[in-house]
Amino acid sequence: MSGMVFTLPDLGEGLTEAELVKWLVQPGDQVAVDAPVAEVETAKATLEVPSPYAGIVAELHGAEGQTIKVGAPLITVAQQEEERTGSGNVLVGYGTSEPPRRRRPRRPAQAAAERPKIVSPIVRQMARRAGIDPATLVGTGRDGLITRADVERAIAARRAPETRRTQDAPAVDGRTGLPVRTRVPLTGVRGQIARTLTRSRAEIPEATTWVDVDATALLALREDMRRDDWKPSLLALLARFVVAGLREFPALNSRVDVEREEVVHLDGVNLGIAAQTDRGLLVPAVRGADRLSIRALDAEIRRLTAATREGTATATELSSGSFTLNNYGGYGVDGSAAIINHPEAAILGIGRIHPRPWVVDGEVVPRRIAQLSLVFDHRVCDGGTAGGFLRFVADAVEAPLRALADA
Repeated sequence: MSGMVFTLPDLGEGLTEAELVKWLVQPGDQVAVDAPVAEVETAKATLEVPSPYAGIVAELHGAEGQTIKVGAPLITVAQQEEERTGSGNVLVGYGTSEPPRRRRPRRPAQAAAERPKIVSPIVRQMARRAGIDPATLVGTGRDGLITRADVERAIAARRAPETRRTQDAPAVDGRTGLPVRTRVPLTGVRGQIARTLTRSRAEIPEATTWVDVDATALLALREDMRRDDWKPSLLALLARFVVAGLREFPALNSRVDVEREEVVHLDGVNLGIAAQTDRGLLVPAVRGADRLSIRALDAEIRRLTAATREGTATATELSSGSFTLNNYGGYGVDGSAAIINHPEAAILGIGRIHPRPWVVDGEVVPRRIAQLSLVFDHRVCDGGTAGGFLRFVADAVEAPLRALADA
């Protein structure tokens, strides 16, 4: 038997790490080529990782909830000589390496002397972070391998006196003095969202402009468009107006290339739709939205938001937007100064549509009013362009038939 170490493969889309959600195998289990061994969550999606080797699972390199870097050990599979085959066609950059060269047998004394120093990279890193020298540990794994459990026991033993002193008192936040209820690691999707928003705030000199609009005619048009098998969503109608507005004001359908110090204007619109999920706010993109009818836009928006909430949207769908549309009215709020979805140049949001007194032809009458807000990158355009785009969309909302005739 020989041990084959399978490292976390390249997950594509520039992803460098993943959170280990769940092990699908345990040490001692028989595993076949391409059988899933772990479920991981990246910044884009949740997926199962298949094994390129067949054999017996000898060791799992990592604990559920831990973040693992691409290239770090995932599992060790013990193989018979005849089992040394594998696949290499499931994930980007995922392939079976050549079998290790046979080494000359070592003398028993030499092997015994080296046995305690066997340490996988991920366990060595864990020990280093905890301030523990692996050389001081006794490995309980196969052939004296120092495992995660060995390091965890050493950490627990070191913390035992402290634990006994504090076990009757909750952890206390050092800044506020309040008890700590829980800690949530910024990993996986939540971590990627945090990094993207932080980068957006740090890099983009943003400005916000907004306008109240009378959506009464838009709601009436939506009812007129209703069919037995279809009722268009307000988001699909608004998406159509946004696409038309970007045709008139293309500066907002762009991104800034910081390294080349250029504004990159894009030909075509991939319209991002902000979607709230259990894993956080994600933005799947309707690719080629400028080429779709209202019915097609509506169908694709529904498909994408459902897939995103179910965790089945692809990495490309979640990272290819050129402009974002956000319906925060669904949360019952009137307005919001959103954060731009980096590296895009703008985001348009609509608040709740609700009855308000409105002046029409000199008379105060009840109308259905909503607020549109536009947050834009001031590097790509000035207020005149941003205001022109926002007014274009607002006019379309207030006179939707004319807008659709001209679109």
